[in-house]
Amino acid sequence: MAKKSVVTEANEIQLAIELVNLGARLQLLESETSLSRERLLKLYKELKGVSPPKGMLPFSTDWFLTWQPNIHASLFMNIHKYLIENADVKGIEATVKAYKLYLEQIPAAQNQESVLSLTRAWTLVRFFESKMLALAKCGKCGGHFVSYKYDLHKNYACGLCHMPSRAGKLKKAKEIDAVADVESNKVTYEMVA
Repeated sequence: MAKKSVVTEANEIQLAIELVNLGARLQLLESETSLSRERLLKLYKELKGVSPPKGMLPFSTDWFLTWQPNIHASLFMNIHKYLIENADVKGIEATVKAYKLYLEQIPAAQNQESVLSLTRAWTLVRFFESKMLALAKCGKCGGHFVSYKYDLHKNYACGLCHMPSRAGKLKKAKEIDAVADVESNKVTYEMVA
């Protein structure tokens, strides 16, 4: 039986803590550290105060190609690619650093999660490593966006240059609902007063 270094174990615990604080699922922790499942469960419960969510990890490439997730995934992957090529980082360290930079650029709205979770970002990197997805250059703006590796990219137009007709309607619907709630509260208040 090989001896385990105390320093190595401490580094793995520190990595696990950082991953949990960024929202990693238990399967990601198990894959990226050599800590036992029991220790990871205990650590997760201590940090979050609840048991980790159950269920399968995202496994489809399709989610990354829909309009809004594609923009977020593309931003993350461009940051990740830059760090790998220029900052001499790799593996989970590159993923974590790229995810932190992504969060700085795209702060989540109050009481909402960001579009791209750490677990999805980690899955995205794995899809790139397995050559299922790649970055394609937009023919109009020149940006690089996530697309299927073997799609035809000659006249590729990104989701920003070629926006779907439904883009932004969710935000408008929420704003209309918020205004309606405020107005109904005014009417209720006036009736009570």
